[in-house]
Amino acid sequence: MIKAVVFDFDGLIFDTETHEYNVLNEIFQEHGTELPLSVWGKVIGTQAGFNPLLYLEEQLGKKLDQEQLTKLRKDRFQEKIKNEGPLPGVEEYLLAAKKAGLKIGLASSSTYEWVSSHLKNLCLFDYFECIRTSDDVEVVKPDPSLYLEAAKCLGVSPSECLAFEDSANGALAAKRAGMYCVIIPNAVTKDLDFCEVDHRLESMAAIELQQLIAKVENK
Repeated sequence: MIKAVVFDFDGLIFDTETHEYNVLNEIFQEHGTELPLSVWGKVIGTQAGFNPLLYLEEQLGKKLDQEQLTKLRKDRFQEKIKNEGPLPGVEEYLLAAKKAGLKIGLASSSTYEWVSSHLKNLCLFDYFECIRTSDDVEVVKPDPSLYLEAAKCLGVSPSECLAFEDSANGALAAKRAGMYCVIIPNAVTKDLDFCEVDHRLESMAAIELQQLIAKVENK
């Protein structure tokens, strides 16, 4: 029986991932090249030590002003997200989970500062009883540690948790932890090679939470 829901953050609650990729690809195109999704997709949902701006240097075979490019990337990203809200259906799922008495957690490979600041700007922070981020584990997704820590914090077994993910690395982490997993890919992650999951949605707005839980539990 599902007693808790655990959400990813980037690309699932707030679509930082699409904006980040679009900004980076704009910069690549301005230098006459592309950032392939096949390359970028491998690092979504994890921390792989991949620096796309250094990768741009490698593709061009010449040195670039990394400080200037980093500032440009940050400024353009902030401009793109400044008027963005949560993805469709997110707040409805949080409200439905709260109403149903489900415990609500979050597991993200990003830092606590990043996640908490965005959640507060979106007025969603208070929904979460437990937030686990890269600050809490030695290894992030696809390792299961983040999800195991979230379940422990919520006081439930991983087998009693339903995880919501948008990335292949995140889905693999949730399944490795022993959780149910529903994927809701975004424009950047929709063509990634996902592990076997319990259900796939186009959007949280496509089905009510209780209907989804019944579908997953009766699979």
